[in-house]
Amino acid sequence: MDSRRFAFGRKAKDSAYLEGIFGQLPGAEHHLVIGNHDHQPTLDLPWNSMSHFVELRDGPQRQLNTLCHYPMITWNHARRGALQLFGHVHNNWLGSRNSVNVGVDLWHFNPVDYDQIARRARTLSTTEHWDDVEPMAQLIK
Repeated sequence: MDSRRFAFGRKAKDSAYLEGIFGQLPGAEHHLVIGNHDHQPTLDLPWNSMSHFVELRDGPQRQLNTLCHYPMITWNHARRGALQLFGHVHNNWLGSRNSVNVGVDLWHFNPVDYDQIARRARTLSTTEHWDDVEPMAQLIK
């Protein structure tokens, strides 16, 4: 499977192509966080769920993390160490200490787990305006 072409580019509107790629995805469940390149043929695939925004518990403390196609400046539980995971900007920005780009182009087109994402987050700087929007954010600096 060439994940770099899934739902992007010329083939993004080719239902038969997308169905073939979808059938190769590993795992029993498939969830879509909808982004700007997701056209109707992608939305018509048999996803277990689709949403523009997802909150889920992950990591060793099962903290509530936020997934959105786009980077955000703040989110629920941000002061409690929750990460925000996004893609949209491709390889233009790695993200920040608490908002990490998980786009496949930054991970060599391989799946990654929460621990890898959290390790990368610790290497990134804090967003310039973090103290403006989350003034009590000292906890996760």
